[in-house]
Amino acid sequence: MMTPRRLAFLFLLFLPVALVMGQKNLPGKQLPIRKAKHPIILDGKLDEQDWKDADVAGNFFLNYPVDTALAPFQTEARITFDDKAVYISYVCYDDHTPNVVQSLRRDFDFGSNDNMSVFIGPYNDGINGFYFSITPLGVQHEGTIAAGGADPQGSFNQVWDNKWYSKVQRYDKFWIAELMIPFKSFRFKAGVPEWNITFLRYDLKRNQFSSWIATPIQYVPASFAYSGKLVWTDPPPHRTMNISLIPYLAGGTAKDNETSPVTKTEDLQAGFDAKIGVTQSLNLDLTVNPDFSQVEVDRQVINLTRFEFQFPERRQFFLENNDLFERMGWPDARPFFSRRIGLARDSTGVLRRVPIEYGARLSGSLSKKWRLSMLNMQTKEKLDLGLPSQNFTVAALQYNFWKQSNIQFSFVNKQSLGVNHGDSLKYFSKDMWKTRTYGPDTVTKYLNTYNRVATVDIETRNPSNSWYSSLYYTHSFDDFSKDNQESGGGFVQHTKRNYQLFGGHIFVQKNYVAEAGFVPSKGVYPGFGNTFLGATGTVYPKGSGLVNMGPTLQLTVNNIPNGTITDKQVQAGYSFNFLNTATLSLNYFYTYQKMTNDFNPIDDSKYENYLVGEQYNWNRYGFLFQSDQRKLFKYTLGMTNGGFYNGTNLNLNGEVNLRYQPYGSVSIRFDYNDLKLPDNYGSQKLFVVSPRFDLTFTDKIFLTTFLQYNTYIDNVNLNARFQWRYKPASDFFIVYTENYLPATFASKNHSLVFKFTYWLNI
Repeated sequence: MMTPRRLAFLFLLFLPVALVMGQKNLPGKQLPIRKAKHPIILDGKLDEQDWKDADVAGNFFLNYPVDTALAPFQTEARITFDDKAVYISYVCYDDHTPNVVQSLRRDFDFGSNDNMSVFIGPYNDGINGFYFSITPLGVQHEGTIAAGGADPQGSFNQVWDNKWYSKVQRYDKFWIAELMIPFKSFRFKAGVPEWNITFLRYDLKRNQFSSWIATPIQYVPASFAYSGKLVWTDPPPHRTMNISLIPYLAGGTAKDNETSPVTKTEDLQAGFDAKIGVTQSLNLDLTVNPDFSQVEVDRQVINLTRFEFQFPERRQFFLENNDLFERMGWPDARPFFSRRIGLARDSTGVLRRVPIEYGARLSGSLSKKWRLSMLNMQTKEKLDLGLPSQNFTVAALQYNFWKQSNIQFSFVNKQSLGVNHGDSLKYFSKDMWKTRTYGPDTVTKYLNTYNRVATVDIETRNPSNSWYSSLYYTHSFDDFSKDNQESGGGFVQHTKRNYQLFGGHIFVQKNYVAEAGFVPSKGVYPGFGNTFLGATGTVYPKGSGLVNMGPTLQLTVNNIPNGTITDKQVQAGYSFNFLNTATLSLNYFYTYQKMTNDFNPIDDSKYENYLVGEQYNWNRYGFLFQSDQRKLFKYTLGMTNGGFYNGTNLNLNGEVNLRYQPYGSVSIRFDYNDLKLPDNYGSQKLFVVSPRFDLTFTDKIFLTTFLQYNTYIDNVNLNARFQWRYKPASDFFIVYTENYLPATFASKNHSLVFKFTYWLNI
């Protein structure tokens, strides 16, 4: 029987828990927004009456390193608007401990800086939106949100760029930020009375995430499943004309010492981008004679696998609403990869630019349920690469259902123009030719004129993000194959506080071809199936320097159409996340391969190849350690060692970084492989060393110098980029690039270019 004393004891025991639970802001909590009655001045003071009258988003709850308490240093967020913009203010309570800010560079690395962010879903579909972040020193960062913000790796596109304004002021025990985000800078649907919204504070110096809506530690606190509702007490303005013109002028000089005779070129060109608001939520982007000379150079890698390496897209035109394109299919069978447009490899494997004549993209929301994205781009003839003029058309239509689920229909078409079968000398690129086999001996090459791919994707996610599934089916069409042109698969994942389980299966048939996509297995397998299963466990120890720790296990099996198992891999590991932001993972790998093509990881023309049908298996072990990310000097070090086919390989990789806050940093990234293969298979020490000097003289003037020494391709590359953001979203660039022979440092080629852009709102 429950006595009064026992009841009183239980009441006192659970009272603190009840008090904390009572202060949690739960998903769906409303935050009213009212139209400002007076002008808002961005001065970091919050002395306007509209700020005093605005509702406060407070009671921020910790998400990390624990999710059971209010944040010890609280944040207050307020929001209002006028006919031109949304205004957001923060009061971030703090002490005198110095903030961690990597530099003054715009579009900062989210994980390396103290910052405060707002995540907005103006379509109220729980899937797509925008975010805007700011550091205690007033440095800005913005991006787009896809997949409900549930995937920390794939949901946030930080390369998107647009106009907005801010001011930060620091006080004794808090700092204040005021943001002005013009309605013209993002898309929203007129007549939607509620938007998804949440606020996230990353307090790196204390290794704490806190958010307005309380979010369990296993989920992303910026996801729309754990967001509130921005309720428009006064409706947002109905925009009329919304047109932005972004003209550019670019020029430069280049010299190529590897041609005979030496080639010198000078160039001056102009073009423009335009953004036209068809509706408040649907945008038309146009580009004429685009130039991407200011885009940061790719980081070089040593690829010892049989598969093509996928570099990220960095060109601004391809990024807004790009989630509809880049999430088609599955990583082993992407029907569309935007880097196939305007970039191609020459006969030596070097990536070269193909001029783009024009492009257009219509993208955005048709309604709360429907989204659309359509792209058309035309490239110019590039005879030195053996390429004709080509047209790329991509269309995707997405229907959202339930709270965070969708089905999408997509179509990709690549068409070569003005080509006939007598152009074999003119259009010699290997991508232009396919083979047809007649009987046992007759093989004929035919010029390829088109490739088309149709795809359907279904993604489902339950309201709490604990269940996620993805299904896809895709079919390619060309003039060479009539069957075995399909790919498809499914994936399911279940996430709880102490574990995550996932598994799936995909297949790619031998004649599935996505020329404008990314299919890394093409040329490696005659079609394949892949089955994978995995699990992770998470333990939250108390009274230690650990946030959490736990094991991981993943099993993968590949087979080709005749049922032969060609690949097996087992990965087992244990990871530790420390309270001081350091991380450590210990790993073991078992690999089995039955060769499906002739291959040598170093140079198949110089060394003996592993031959079709040969079988190899090997074991490897390793670790990855990341030091305290709050220190001025930080580093990441990884190592794997053990077997590699019929030999061994020791790999060391990592990065060291010295920060001179807030004016920049010096870092060195390295990747070293000590390959020891028997007989004439090759034994070499291969490495890439990449020093990088990143200086931010002000929050508008930046200089990045990037040096890459790569023994794998026997090259030294220098890239120096100066950027002056003289107005919001308007820049002046100077970029110098040179490639050297490592042995003598003789110049292979070099170029010096400038680019001037100006963003004009009409």
